[in-house]
Amino acid sequence: MSIKENTALIIIDMINSFDFSNGDVLAKHTKDIIKPVKELVSLSRDQNIPIIYVNDHYNLWKADYKAIYMKCKNEKSTEILESIYPETQDYFLIKPKHSAFFGTALNTLLHQLQVKHLILTGIAGNICVLFTANDAYMREFTLHIPEDCIASVSKQDNEYALEMMRNVLKAETGKASEIVNSK
Repeated sequence: MSIKENTALIIIDMINSFDFSNGDVLAKHTKDIIKPVKELVSLSRDQNIPIIYVNDHYNLWKADYKAIYMKCKNEKSTEILESIYPETQDYFLIKPKHSAFFGTALNTLLHQLQVKHLILTGIAGNICVLFTANDAYMREFTLHIPEDCIASVSKQDNEYALEMMRNVLKAETGKASEIVNSK
């Protein structure tokens, strides 16, 4: 697999406090995806592929990743936050609900950037990534959702979400290394 032209990398909800029921479990599973997500970020930067963080707003209602980072920083999240911190050239949007498209400027931004293909990464795979993938598919974007770049509380739920994205949304779901090594 190779990175297609007109691609954007979307990172969903990884600036996270993990301060909720089963947050410890999700934080543990999120640590497992950090390395392949970082590899995709590095490749995207090398190839001038837009990187778009779409994140919950944590009741700040500001698209200010520094403020959200500070609100989310705690013992459970610091290692994750420090490893995926956005850079100034990256885009950062906040979302009010599960899908990165709902109530955001994402669709407009993608069209402005002339993006046709999305690489989706992030958490929770069975909720926010799945709902984003569904909305992207309905907008006729092609999808690649590396199986080692999404995490959910339950491994079983994560696998089910990947199966749905593969079978229903026609997403490619190989590993991130298949993208990175094909450059």
